[in-house]
Amino acid sequence: MANRVFQGVLYQMKDVLDRTAGVVDVDGVVVSCTDVARIGEANADLTEYMENASEGFVKDGVSYHVFSSGQGSEFASYVQGDGEPDKRMAAVLALSFQNILQYHDEKFDKSNFIKNVVLENILPGDIFAKARELHFATDVSRVVLLIRVVSGTDISAFEVVNGLFPDKQKDFIFNASETDTVLVKEIKRGIDEKDIEKLAASIVDTLNGEHYIKAVVGIGTPISNIKDLSASFKEAQIALEVGKVFDTEQQIVSYNHLGIARLIYQLPTTLCEMFLKEVFNQGSIDSLDDETLFTIQRFFENNLNVSETSRGLFVHRNTLVYRLEKIKKLTGLDLREFDDAIVFKVALMVKKYLNSNTAKY
Repeated sequence: MANRVFQGVLYQMKDVLDRTAGVVDVDGVVVSCTDVARIGEANADLTEYMENASEGFVKDGVSYHVFSSGQGSEFASYVQGDGEPDKRMAAVLALSFQNILQYHDEKFDKSNFIKNVVLENILPGDIFAKARELHFATDVSRVVLLIRVVSGTDISAFEVVNGLFPDKQKDFIFNASETDTVLVKEIKRGIDEKDIEKLAASIVDTLNGEHYIKAVVGIGTPISNIKDLSASFKEAQIALEVGKVFDTEQQIVSYNHLGIARLIYQLPTTLCEMFLKEVFNQGSIDSLDDETLFTIQRFFENNLNVSETSRGLFVHRNTLVYRLEKIKKLTGLDLREFDDAIVFKVALMVKKYLNSNTAKY
């Protein structure tokens, strides 16, 4: 694409330049030239010059000036001749090409467009106009996955994820921060959410298994309209934040599966503190020791079934009943009663949320 841009400019400037001029890439290959027959010629010696030259240099009677595209690719414009006018002309061409490329990337690069939509760097009213300009499908089903690196090697997670999804017309990857990589994945309409979670799990496994990068993935809600991409991204962010508080061992966190944790996370801390005081008016939740809290956790996991829980804990049924009675005496809540169990479960989550907020400050 860049080569066609260069050639179009050189073609229009051919008569004005009155000498041979062109562009070489970082490997010293002529990618555009006023003399079309020279396109494709290679000079490997230029690579070392381009790496060491901050801007301009002269080699074999030709003036060169290095410049970069908006995507980071290195090029050099050149003009036949080594006089001051030739050097200035090469510099002017380099500046022109660089500005044209930056404009071209901003105007026509779909990845940049998607990034702007996701991060809300484009006005909502401009989204569809820009999509039409880029011939970009706006009604395709997509989902946003946010890959956050927790720890790992120096290898970029972006590079790994980028290699996993080679179709750059359907799937878009970009960095949102030093630790966060965003994947906007095109999906089939009505796809099972479990399939999306399997895809996320494969990304985590590849990062960890092949590159020793520990990561977690937040999954937003699948959307069918491009303007909703930013909402899906925010949901993926919330999924990771909520998962960090309520389910620290989970590596794949879907926004749609957060349940009541999502509601608690959005509550003011003052309201949460009032709730705990009202629930535990007979005693404090802090009065429960680790063994009691572990028993409660297993009791909830076994759907309030005393027999199943006692077997899982390898204790006598009467021992478990005694512990439940102790909890009732301390808190006023009988976990064998469904309504009390719900209140206690929510209270434990609220307490965990408050503890996480305290740890931040």
